[in-house]
Amino acid sequence: MGEFRRGRLFFSLEFFKSYAIYIIIAIVMLLMNISNKYTYENYCHELMKLKIELGNAKTDLVNSSAKYNSMIRESHMKEYIDTMRIDLTNPEEPPYQLSLK
Repeated sequence: MGEFRRGRLFFSLEFFKSYAIYIIIAIVMLLMNISNKYTYENYCHELMKLKIELGNAKTDLVNSSAKYNSMIRESHMKEYIDTMRIDLTNPEEPPYQLSLK
């Protein structure tokens, strides 16, 4: 019990000499664990940023696709009307409502 009170029971110089390899391995493994956690957190933050960027890109793609399809339909209909020689034109004035009284 006297050795324990003086702090020589577990942490003597002989203890560190005999278990030096195991202590070094434990410290290296602990540092690797901390490093892996830090790297994982950085990857998670980057992944979240990329998911937001991907969502924005998908929205832009849908908007651009809709705009393109709208332009294609209009020009396709104009070509179709021209080839069928139908006498249709785009109205210059907006439509108005007739009311019956």
